Amino acid sequence: MRFPMRKFLSYYKPYLTLFLAILACAFVVSAAALVFPLLVRHITKDVLTGDLSVALRGVYWIGGLMLVLIAVQNAGNYFVDYKGHLVGARMERDLRGELFAHMQQLGFGFYDKEKTGQLMSRITNDLLLVSELYHHGPEDYVKYFVRFAGAFAVLFMINAPLTIAVFCFLPVMGALSLYFNKRLNRAMRTNKERIADVNAQVEDSLAGIRAVQSFAGERVEIEKFNRENDRFLDSRRNTYKAEALFYNSFETIIQLISVTVIVFGSAGIVRQTLDLADLITFLLYVGYMIEPVQRLTHMSTQLQEGITGFQRFHELMSIRPAIANVPDARILTDIRGEIEFRRVTFRYEEPLSPVFRDLSLRVLPGEYVALVGPSGVGKTTLCSLIPRFYEASSGEVLLDGVNVRHLELQSLRGSVGVVQQDVYLFAGTVMDNIRYGDPSASDEAVVAAAKRAHAHEFITSLPQGYLSEIGQRGVKLSGGQKQRLSIARVFLKNPPVLIFDEATSALDNESESIVKASLDALAQGRTTIVVAHRLSTIRNAGRIIVLTKDGIAEQGAHEELLARDGSYARLYAKQFQLA
Repeated sequence: MRFPMRKFLSYYKPYLTLFLAILACAFVVSAAALVFPLLVRHITKDVLTGDLSVALRGVYWIGGLMLVLIAVQNAGNYFVDYKGHLVGARMERDLRGELFAHMQQLGFGFYDKEKTGQLMSRITNDLLLVSELYHHGPEDYVKYFVRFAGAFAVLFMINAPLTIAVFCFLPVMGALSLYFNKRLNRAMRTNKERIADVNAQVEDSLAGIRAVQSFAGERVEIEKFNRENDRFLDSRRNTYKAEALFYNSFETIIQLISVTVIVFGSAGIVRQTLDLADLITFLLYVGYMIEPVQRLTHMSTQLQEGITGFQRFHELMSIRPAIANVPDARILTDIRGEIEFRRVTFRYEEPLSPVFRDLSLRVLPGEYVALVGPSGVGKTTLCSLIPRFYEASSGEVLLDGVNVRHLELQSLRGSVGVVQQDVYLFAGTVMDNIRYGDPSASDEAVVAAAKRAHAHEFITSLPQGYLSEIGQRGVKLSGGQKQRLSIARVFLKNPPVLIFDEATSALDNESESIVKASLDALAQGRTTIVVAHRLSTIRNAGRIIVLTKDGIAEQGAHEELLARDGSYARLYAKQFQLA
């Protein structure tokens, strides 16, 4: 993948002034470092070989100048190190915030295919490495370029032929760098994918720890984790092999350069084309010239990890939300709650078969409709098309006569309340979770919603009432309690359209009775669609619609459908027999 340099550089813009100050300091620090060997050369070649009666005074002056240079270097290094890392951290924050906001826009279809652990790795580990690249990349390149260029100029001034001989080694170093950088880039990318797989395995196993322990599946989970962990080790082995070859090749070349300087420099002293002071200075500056190349090679791992991390960030940011607002999308007002499906066909993706095909259905404002039928016929999927959690493959879904594709997403989803069988509660307090339905609601409004959902009594019995922590996904609550909190959340949201997706099918009889009373209260005066598994819970629905793999088989009231002795009657009889 080609590196998106323009996009990468754009994140410097908010901090450009501070960033340029950091680069300026890096330049000054490196320039100051270059002066030291020249001062040593001046002492050994000029001061100590001149009039010794005044030599000590000259040494003191040069020593004072060295102290000033040390102070400048320390102050500059402090500024570069502190402010540079701070800029990198701020940019990392910006990247993470942008990525998280983007991920909030991606639809259900995206998350159906992605692993949570993989996404977590991209938003945490990858961006931490990108931060280091943002900070160390330009700053170190400026610092080491100044040292390299300055050292080369001084070396050329001292002895041009010997400098050219040393310089001949550098193209070899450059070629090695290009070759191994490609290998390291591939290896780093594989590393990130493998550690993301490890994260995904950990997330999956820990999220399902109750199922793991209830089935005594600890050994199975450990084996799955060890497989992913071993795959990550294999990728790291390849990386370390490339790094070892890379660094040892450079060390060998550096040693050859040192031998070249010592041998030919000593020959220069013998031939009187070079004196000892110049040879000492030359050796010092060769180290200054080689150090940048050496440091950059040692930084290559960090740089490659940062580059790969940004590429993975950019890949995710480049994914366009499958469901988004159209230009001039309408904001819903005065909603009546009429829902219509016009010849709707839906498939999750090509080349999968349609879940349903050419389906038409109309739900009147305020009507209470139940969807029943075998598993897999698309009851939940049909409901998910109303708030555009998924997009119809063809046909139209309309709310109050307007195609939902033309409605502003926030107002559309704000007008639809969903109560699901699998309730998701966030880590935090009872109050926080109910207020999720309306973040601006007062405490009094939250309590009123809980009372209408028949949740107030059990909430006040908790150790800290509405301020009680409920744990990750509400693990400290029973199924019925979690369901009533989710209903209270929808009461607070107060939407004109409701979807109950098998909201009581996983509850015991007592909890089901309480939750059903809450749902009936919530449904008053709203357009309500219920996806039902227990047919006994929807006997009072105004209309029951029976879905099969061929579409709508029949519809009508409970007694009417039983009298027809069709699909509904067979489903009802089968469930009664099983009961």
